Amino acid sequence: MIHPPADDELGHGDIEAALATRRELGARYDAELVDGFAERIERAVDHRVSEQVALQQRRTAAVAGAGARQLALGIISLVAFIPISIALGLNGEFLALLVTLAGIVGVNLTHAWQSRRP
Repeated sequence: MIHPPADDELGHGDIEAALATRRELGARYDAELVDGFAERIERAVDHRVSEQVALQQRRTAAVAGAGARQLALGIISLVAFIPISIALGLNGEFLALLVTLAGIVGVNLTHAWQSRRP
């Protein structure tokens, strides 16, 4: 997470400093104090919003990429399973055929499950 520079961070100390400055300078500088404080608040809010937007864009890109990878893995799995099933089927190795199929399905399901996690 990217943090704003220290002078943009707002806290209780900032509020206390603004109130102390107001007490020293008097009410005639209220508008300037409020404007300065409001600008700092706006910068902090803008920074937080841009962080959230960037995070959401990264998540969206990751989900979109996962769909393409899942499709590729599915196609490769089918292409690989065809000759394996022919070889094992012709030799009567039906148990080995089922184990191979279960392994391929397991890999595809695991990839799909991991790709969908937030």
